Amino acid sequence: MAAEAHLPVASIDRTELLDALLTSVFVLDLRLNVAYLNAAAQTLLGLGPNQAIGRPIGELIRGAQSLLPLFERVLAGGEGVVQRELAWHGPLGLERILDCVVTAVLLGADSRLLLEVEDITQHRRLTRETALLAQLDGSRLMVRQLAHEIKNPLGGLRGAAQLLERELLDPSLREYTRVIISEADRLTGLLDSMLGPGRPPAKQRTNIHEMLERVYRLLQGEAAPGIVVERDYDPSLPPLTVDPNHIIQAMLNLGRNALQALSAGAPDGARLILRTRAATNVNVGSKRHRLVASIQFEDNGPGVAPEIRETIFYPLVSGRDGGTGLGLGIAQELVSRHGGLIEFDSEPGRTVFTISLPMDPV
Repeated sequence: MAAEAHLPVASIDRTELLDALLTSVFVLDLRLNVAYLNAAAQTLLGLGPNQAIGRPIGELIRGAQSLLPLFERVLAGGEGVVQRELAWHGPLGLERILDCVVTAVLLGADSRLLLEVEDITQHRRLTRETALLAQLDGSRLMVRQLAHEIKNPLGGLRGAAQLLERELLDPSLREYTRVIISEADRLTGLLDSMLGPGRPPAKQRTNIHEMLERVYRLLQGEAAPGIVVERDYDPSLPPLTVDPNHIIQAMLNLGRNALQALSAGAPDGARLILRTRAATNVNVGSKRHRLVASIQFEDNGPGVAPEIRETIFYPLVSGRDGGTGLGLGIAQELVSRHGGLIEFDSEPGRTVFTISLPMDPV
């Protein structure tokens, strides 16, 4: 037993050590063909060693072309180099974000390139979720304070205009006071929208697809000619305990934003897809859920402008001329009241807004 407790390092199989790593490890020859890959690399690619060994790394990791300058620098005698946040479409079309390190190694008499790949997709998602939740808390506090500060003088302004209207004998002058009153009412309504619903959610067991069908019919009626609204549902999703009015409003806000984006700059074949899926072991903020309902609104419009991506859920931030910038902020607030979160991925030709709602344990 004592001998087993002090097992000599030399007697440990190196491949067993590499297979125990969570980091994906590739050994490449000087032609950039795969000579070895560990268990984590096989999982990353969804391929076994017989399918991967001998093939160029560029065939296995689409996007690896951006690594070619790194390989060249290392082959020219440079030290190890790093490529951060390489976007990669993994098996089954899953979007992955990878950190890559390339170094030169000498195995026996042969020179090889060592490629280490770390999948940081989950870490990046957690960081982004944390930032979104902090953004939501900050904007909620700011909006409430600002709204209360503005609503009080608006009420006084409206009351003064009403008193003035009673004193005016000339009907043409009363038109001016009516403008003041109507504009005060409009601004009060805008502030109420920014504050969000005043009552807590009236939760009940609801079929997610019944709510989506209402949204689908409304969006179909509002879609401009040439825009197709499609459905892609997972019928196995169980009912959710939510406030139907709140969730329908959040979904409508996302769907209408997508239709406006498609109307503004969509190519021929513009479409909006309403999709539902179940996701397992998902973190929403700091809480991990065994099962989450994923409700997606995907469009093939021009995408979210880069300058507003970090602040898109803030009130009054809009990428559209004439937009109030309240729709997404209100939707995020409504979903957050159910323990959920709205996230998005966007590039020209494909934008996906995803509502994640925790499911009740069965």
